[in-house]
Amino acid sequence: MAVDSTTGTRAGTEVPVLAGAPLLGSLFDLTSNSLGTYLRAQQRHGDVVRVSAGPPGLRTELYCVFSAEGAQQVLASESANFRKDNPFYQEIRESLGNGLLTSQDEEYLRQRRLVQPLFTRRRVDGYASAVVSETRATLDAWAKAADGIVDVSDEMMHLALRAVARILFGTDVDATVDVIDRSFPVITEYVLRRGYSPANIPRSWPTPGNRRAAAAMEELYAVCDRIIAERRGAPDGRDGGDGPAGEDLLTLLAAAQSADDAAFDATELRDQVLIFLLAGHETTATSLAFTLHLLARHPEHQQRAYEEISRVLGDRAPEAADLDRLPYLTQVLKEAMRLYPAAPVIGRRAVAASRIGGLTVPAGANVILAPWVTHRHPAYWPDGDRFDPERFTPEAEAARPRYAWFPFGGGPRACIGQHFSMLESVIALAVMLREYEFEAVDHEIPVGVGITLRADGPARCRLRRRPARAGQDPEETA
Repeated sequence: MAVDSTTGTRAGTEVPVLAGAPLLGSLFDLTSNSLGTYLRAQQRHGDVVRVSAGPPGLRTELYCVFSAEGAQQVLASESANFRKDNPFYQEIRESLGNGLLTSQDEEYLRQRRLVQPLFTRRRVDGYASAVVSETRATLDAWAKAADGIVDVSDEMMHLALRAVARILFGTDVDATVDVIDRSFPVITEYVLRRGYSPANIPRSWPTPGNRRAAAAMEELYAVCDRIIAERRGAPDGRDGGDGPAGEDLLTLLAAAQSADDAAFDATELRDQVLIFLLAGHETTATSLAFTLHLLARHPEHQQRAYEEISRVLGDRAPEAADLDRLPYLTQVLKEAMRLYPAAPVIGRRAVAASRIGGLTVPAGANVILAPWVTHRHPAYWPDGDRFDPERFTPEAEAARPRYAWFPFGGGPRACIGQHFSMLESVIALAVMLREYEFEAVDHEIPVGVGITLRADGPARCRLRRRPARAGQDPEETA
């Protein structure tokens, strides 16, 4: 059988199947190491591969698409044929509401029209000071770290949560972060278990797992509902947050109206807030943690990033305009997001049969895109496991297919918050790297897949305070 040397796809054949166990197929491989399983599927069979999992009668067939061209077809050029109708998205809807991440069709378009003005570049740039403030608070806490060692995975999760909560809720951060920090892990674990299970018992049955998840959802809903009610009852809906004109994102969401005067009701507001909390902190935390850890393992790249930060910022705080003035730091971040995409797997369901890479994906198929695999594809990324920020010079980016790198998805469902994520990440990295040098303590970090990519082990770094620069106020580094 001929194999296309560019795409790796076998020509003129049925979709090849990854070999699995006789009874359960690839179920154990997917549950124990899904990312490794998808990599193996691409290496053995090319860019469109069928993976079967589960016992007969309950078996799930996954049609995995690994090429940049296939990703563009699913997410952009034929996006209407590939919907968020799989069990995983349904579980998110039932746990965290039908916000922008999960809504579809006219409901999605209505939500997008209401939310889009809140994510313009000018609006998002106004949140830079909140990111700086929360990052400085993190640095203050690091001054007390035992032996100067911190786990950057845990620290970045805490930082990103506080930053997005502050931007969403304004001055209500402390009242909400503890509840979110306590509730989200319970809910996300519940969503994952049910989303990937071939069969589930009803949520209404009083099992220990159902009861734990219900209690976590009730607590999370209650704090969001309370803040929404308070904000709607405040004069002008304002509370002195950190956004432009003193408005936090919740205030703006509550005030949003479309051309036909449609607005969010209280439940819809809560749905959007919950999705923004989920998508706005776990993804950014993943990108920040792995960027820091990669730099800790590659001191030559860390030094080059530090020199750029020092040259551009001097002693002043970073601001939104610095995003374009820190090209090498941005390259570092993009390369970290290539190796460790926060959304390593993206699911869709095909409405009608479609030809991808010369092979037929049938109607009703569960379709898997895997940035984890595409971001390492040898057709686009020579020596794909190597950390090399030079892959993201403007010239190198222009030479690759558009969907060789897609950490924010793409097409009409591309992440609405991608500029905010990049802004937050570059600013936070600039503040941290200017003050501290990072040295890796744990050199290999096992990863797992939750709703987002996560470190499955410690990601510790030793911190060394950088010397004060000439003319700098000693109090800044105290």
